Amino acid sequence: MECDVLTSHHSAQRSEDRFSQQKTEFLRNAEKLKYQIEKLEKEKMVKVQGRKNIFPEGLGLLEEFDKGLQDDRNTEHVNLQNQMVKIQNGVLRFQRQLTDVKPTPLLIDKLKEIMTEVENSINTFKEDQHQSFEMLLKEERTCSQEISAFEKKIETWFLPVKVDPQLPPASSAKVCVAKALEDGIHPEVTALEAFLLQSGGQHGGWDQYDQQSFLKVWTRYNGKPAYRKEALIYLPGKTLHDIEQHEQWYREFLHLHEKKKKAIHQWKAERQQERATRLHQQEVQESAARREKEAQVEARQRQAEEERREAAARLQEWKRQRQLCMEKEEEQRLTEEIQQRRRAKEERRRQLEVKLALEAHIRQKKEEEELVSRHQEEQEQADMEEKRRVAGQSIKRFLERDFQKMETKVQERQEKEKQELEKHKRLAKLKEKAEAGVSRDPARLCKPTKGWEERTKEIGPTGGGPILQMFHRAVPSWRQGL
Repeated sequence: MECDVLTSHHSAQRSEDRFSQQKTEFLRNAEKLKYQIEKLEKEKMVKVQGRKNIFPEGLGLLEEFDKGLQDDRNTEHVNLQNQMVKIQNGVLRFQRQLTDVKPTPLLIDKLKEIMTEVENSINTFKEDQHQSFEMLLKEERTCSQEISAFEKKIETWFLPVKVDPQLPPASSAKVCVAKALEDGIHPEVTALEAFLLQSGGQHGGWDQYDQQSFLKVWTRYNGKPAYRKEALIYLPGKTLHDIEQHEQWYREFLHLHEKKKKAIHQWKAERQQERATRLHQQEVQESAARREKEAQVEARQRQAEEERREAAARLQEWKRQRQLCMEKEEEQRLTEEIQQRRRAKEERRRQLEVKLALEAHIRQKKEEEELVSRHQEEQEQADMEEKRRVAGQSIKRFLERDFQKMETKVQERQEKEKQELEKHKRLAKLKEKAEAGVSRDPARLCKPTKGWEERTKEIGPTGGGPILQMFHRAVPSWRQGL
């Protein structure tokens, strides 16, 4: 029992996979079909917009018909959506039953029921679509045949109309009928002409292309009633009632035509007999008339031959003049072509010279700019070298001057140290020689010092002597002497 349940479960999973694959394939085909329909719709809109100003009335009818077709497509689209939603809900319900459940006989039966329902829905949907496609294909074939018939009919409009020699025009038909009655011709001969005059001519009121299509189908079926269905395909502008009426007309036409043939045959026999009786009487008259006629014919032939020679001479002269004109035009055309080529060649040469001159000017300007740039670089390099040389000399001179000043200061410092040393030595000697004893004098503290006395001395008038010193800002040691 457990094995049967597992087997049923696996078969259900395989069925689910098969349904998923079918669904995916159907959706892919539907997307392709939708893309093709959208492409055809765009092409149709472009063509309609291009011809809207040419055929406004016909395009108005086409737009109304297209609107009706669009409504039908929208309705069919909604129905398809509903069927697809129904199938999708069945598949989802089938998937929900397979989620986290244990395989039991009851579950398997329920899955089989759901699977059968979904499969029936899919089969019904496919059958409906198949029937719909078959119907559309049949309509497409019918439409293609009608379009081909209309195209052939339109092509016949541009062909020259051939007048049937057996059918006289309306005015001449009446004259022939009256004349035939006066001459005693059988009424069967005039009955067909009167019938054609009253019923619309040799084609019974139809155009030549429709009549040919009708006769082709009529001949194929030998006039059997089965031809009417196919005739509706070849005659898209005619109804079944029109075809039946035309069939009655054609049968009557055949009947009258046959009677006319018999009457003409009988009339010819009578005329032959009468002609035999008059033949002998007419031979004498005809021989005289023949001789006179031959003379007239010979004279007319001579005149015609002369006219032909004159016409041939005029034609030859016209051809010669035309040949001369054509040769002159050809020569003029060749001359103009040669001049045009020469002008084009001269123009190309001038453009090439201008191009070369421009390139030479650009190259010369570039060389001049490079020369100026090189000269500027050399000048800047020389200026830099000169500045380095002057700076080096100045630095060397400054260093030599500072070195000399340093030596001078060192010598002065050494000289001062030497003088101080000698001074200390003299003072030491003096101290050794004279050791003076100084008594205490407290009053000395209140006496002015020697420096104060020098300051309080009377100073005479100034400004008369030379300026010994002028105070100014200090000059750095490295700038002294510049």
